[in-house]
Amino acid sequence: MTDAISGKTVLFITTKNLDYIRNVQEIDLLRKHATSCRVIGSYSSRYLFRVLSVFLRLLFCSVSKYDTVFVGFSPQLILPFFRRKFRKKYILIDFFISLYDTFCLDRQKFKPHSVPGHFLHKLDSYTLALADCVICDTITHGRYFGEEFRLPSSLFHPLYLQADPEIYYPVSTPKPKELEDKNIVLYFGSILPLQGTDTVLKAMSFFTEKKNFFFYFVGPIKDKSLQELCPKSSNIRYIPWLPQKELAQLIGQSDLCLAGHFSKTIEKAKRTIPGKAYIYRAMKKPMILGDNPANHELFIPAPDTIFVEMGNPRALADAITAFFEKSSA
Repeated sequence: MTDAISGKTVLFITTKNLDYIRNVQEIDLLRKHATSCRVIGSYSSRYLFRVLSVFLRLLFCSVSKYDTVFVGFSPQLILPFFRRKFRKKYILIDFFISLYDTFCLDRQKFKPHSVPGHFLHKLDSYTLALADCVICDTITHGRYFGEEFRLPSSLFHPLYLQADPEIYYPVSTPKPKELEDKNIVLYFGSILPLQGTDTVLKAMSFFTEKKNFFFYFVGPIKDKSLQELCPKSSNIRYIPWLPQKELAQLIGQSDLCLAGHFSKTIEKAKRTIPGKAYIYRAMKKPMILGDNPANHELFIPAPDTIFVEMGNPRALADAITAFFEKSSA
């Protein structure tokens, strides 16, 4: 990626809010390596407003003075529509997500061979074909994109995520008095299917009678089937949502954090490193990871970095227990 931007004039475009950590990461890289960088994006929380704002600004933007056009999050929404405007420019995209993979295989909103499925696959394929360089979140993901869309592996380059260092850094937050003698375990997530939330909830059920353990579960559990799995116990606290700074404080007081991904049935879970793993690493917190190829790209087994079989609640519960037994030995 750095070869495409070093010493170049770059136009960076994104439809994701500009304070999104992936955008922040990429803009910082551009400002470090590029000669100059112009950013077209928006801080608005309203997605439709952001897309319309970006489209309007691109319509009246001259690209003649730029060497490289870098389309960030969801290039599928930009590149196919402005391909003529960007011709003769070096095109770099962040293929952070495949729309086909996300909506057909991960979230299963459409069947892969349905009309919407075929459309999303073609849109992904066409977007990738227009790019000179594609960055993605893991080597494993890039390998999958190359195979799925029949493109050379040399097109794909990993750019691993990073946690916001202004929010997530090593800190030891004092435990509340009532939890001072507890082993605190934390999980947080947006409760997407690939995260394997059901595995986490089932694993927690093994600890309802173990009062020396305490669990924080942070995330909006709206699905009724998941709600039925939620163990009810005085040593489990469910929190629907927290601002990032408050989340960091909660992570700081936890002894062990669950990263994942834990889903065994969704293939994407094996190809991505969960964002929370980067956060736990930045805060130097012990964590449990799903045993998959993507996680092994950055992490190696260690006393504070534990791998477990994905989709196995019993294995996850045993790993939690074993961690504290070794810690107290």
